[in-house]
Amino acid sequence: MNNRIAIAEVQPKALTAMLGLEGYLATTELTAALKELIKLRASMINQCAYCIEMHTKAALELGVEQQKIFALSAWKESPRFDQKEQALLQLVDEMTLIHQVGVSDATYQACIAHFGEQQTAQAMMQTITINAWNRFALATKMQH
Repeated sequence: MNNRIAIAEVQPKALTAMLGLEGYLATTELTAALKELIKLRASMINQCAYCIEMHTKAALELGVEQQKIFALSAWKESPRFDQKEQALLQLVDEMTLIHQVGVSDATYQACIAHFGEQQTAQAMMQTITINAWNRFALATKMQH
């Protein structure tokens, strides 16, 4: 494997900007467990091992059940996720794979029904941010 640039060293202002988003996300109303599910699910779709390992540890530290983490890759088939989590995970899937069909009206409306506008917007920003981090890690081949 060739060494890749360390964006944080080459472009420290880029890292500062990303950390600014993280600072905002730390103040949002979504529970820490839901934030970690968002991060884990998007990272699974993007196949970002660095982020999967990081957010699995964080989820476990928050008390998210191991079985729920194990089932996350097949959440649509698992009874471990309630309707609120299902709406959220569908949003994460559609946003992460936005090139396929975008975010459907049904998914958007389900999130609004469960979370309201403010938390839906927060969930969207959490998804956008983890997708950016995944690309940050994958493009530079970060190792955990």
